[in-house]
Amino acid sequence: MTRDTFTDRRWIRTGAGLAVAILALTGAACGSSSTAGTSTSSTAIQAKNVEGKRYCEVLLVHPGAVGLSADVYNTYPLNACPESQWAAMDAKAIASENSVPFAELNGPRYWLMNSIQKVRTGAQVKKSFGGMEMILEATVVIGTNIAVARMPYTSHDVSRQASFTFNTGRQVYELTAADGTTWVMQTWSQSKDPSLTQADLPALASRLTLPAGWTYRARTLTAPLKVATTARVAHVLQDDLQNSYSMETSG
Repeated sequence: MTRDTFTDRRWIRTGAGLAVAILALTGAACGSSSTAGTSTSSTAIQAKNVEGKRYCEVLLVHPGAVGLSADVYNTYPLNACPESQWAAMDAKAIASENSVPFAELNGPRYWLMNSIQKVRTGAQVKKSFGGMEMILEATVVIGTNIAVARMPYTSHDVSRQASFTFNTGRQVYELTAADGTTWVMQTWSQSKDPSLTQADLPALASRLTLPAGWTYRARTLTAPLKVATTARVAHVLQDDLQNSYSMETSG
């Protein structure tokens, strides 16, 4: 067994957060506050005024079609991830209770977009972890190359059927890759730095170790910015501090 195979259990226990923590949902949530549905049809859901809302995630990591995948459960909008409950979460116990090899705790995190639009197909799936209720919101493909998956600034595919809108006049935080691809920060995280606040984000560049040719900037929108991934796979990456970014789309 090599360290680069999906069976590398040491990585899953200690490093999964570096690869998938945020993907986050993995900025992908837009749950309804109603009880679990029973319809198998598609339902359009919208959540407004989500900027600054706190949430946490539990990722259930399991073998996928190719390597590892993770089912991402999110607290939003069911609860604000109470700190006392979150601190008491036991990833090993969660994995055992859900019959998966490993579980990963991701959070707390905070939304940066103004609104989320999501297409939900089928019944809403809920689970309770440590007494905290969550909704299944996305599946993240981790793959087989664990060494690459652990690295910041590495793109991952996320199936989330969601779009994010940042309103005109908002300040947004963007990475521009060496090839010109632009990524907008969708959530900021206190997983690695519990003292990080939204007020720190405009000057974050000095704290990041960017790949050669990459830049970070804050800018004020003169028109709405929409990341449209309801009908396409989203591309998501993280920076050194586990803040999550979505690749910007053309509509």
